[in-house]
Amino acid sequence: MIVKTGKIDKLSYKVYQTRAQMGAAAASDAAEYIKNLLNEKPEINIIFAAAPSQNEMLAGLIASDIDFSKINAFHMDEYIGLPADAPQGFGNFLKNALFSKVNFKSFNLIDSTATDPEAECDRYAALLEKFPPDVVCMGIGENGHIAFNDPGTGMADFNDPKAVKKVVLDDVCRNQQVNDGCFSSLSDVPDYALTLTVPALFAGKRIFCVVPAKTKADAVKNTLYGEINESCPATVLRNHPYATLYCDADSGIYVK
Repeated sequence: MIVKTGKIDKLSYKVYQTRAQMGAAAASDAAEYIKNLLNEKPEINIIFAAAPSQNEMLAGLIASDIDFSKINAFHMDEYIGLPADAPQGFGNFLKNALFSKVNFKSFNLIDSTATDPEAECDRYAALLEKFPPDVVCMGIGENGHIAFNDPGTGMADFNDPKAVKKVVLDDVCRNQQVNDGCFSSLSDVPDYALTLTVPALFAGKRIFCVVPAKTKADAVKNTLYGEINESCPATVLRNHPYATLYCDADSGIYVK
């Protein structure tokens, strides 16, 4: 059941009573858009976030009748230095949650074990240039980041000339990984990652942003009502012409 809906600047928002309803609604809206787009184009490109916050939406997409064989899939960030089989790796998360369950035309992963991070950034940026994103399915971090573009680190540049870059993670971001149960302690969380930049995410023609849980309530409030700047990177979504924010009652408690 939807409890609040509206628009701030260009960003539409929908708040649902439960997390399950939020995920199902986001999946339904995204599936409808994807299927319509596939009626117009022989194949499309989608960027996916890898986080527990996306579980309900990903499950809904899998259960839909999308023809995944016409979709090239990408993910938006990855730690540096994790073993290839580390369960905390975002590529491995998406393999388990999505890529192993449906047959994509291709799925393209950032290499967490790359010995030359800059070369890996260039490789992945070239893929994104070859397959420009039609759809971005994303979330927002507790610190207001999108992908690993953290505030306060100088990394969240709304006009970044790069599509993919190496970043340092702030402590709020790293603590979130512990709060999500991905790591047992802060010391286990890598300090560095590779991430799609803000412009690379913003290039998606349609953005579905799914943000559940009370730990995200402040980030949602700041995204909708704060000044649009890099101190809350997610505020940039209010400038996107076709973005929708999906919340549950916990994350949307401050939504008016």
